[in-house]
Amino acid sequence: MADPMRIRAQAAGGKATVRVLMAHEMESGQRKDPAGKVIPAWFIQDVSASHNGKPVFSAEWGPAVAKNPFLQFVVKGAKAGDKISVNWKDNRGETRTDEATVS
Repeated sequence: MADPMRIRAQAAGGKATVRVLMAHEMESGQRKDPAGKVIPAWFIQDVSASHNGKPVFSAEWGPAVAKNPFLQFVVKGAKAGDKISVNWKDNRGETRTDEATVS
């Protein structure tokens, strides 16, 4: 299982800024190992977020996203104490879901 995401959600003025740091190798499938063999692709394909259980963000990624990707987005109507959940799925079928409370 992948390491937990670091999620920070801070409310200000009727919205919350959400910052997410995902721990993932994000291999493009184009690099070679020291023996000259191609390293298989392994990357996050789908990312989604919800605010108190309601979907607010969705994205499809490809192999060109950097290792340990950082994501930032704004959720309107979020206030302190609300829950923000972030979920990802990679091309190997692995998934990760983590949650944070808006501060």
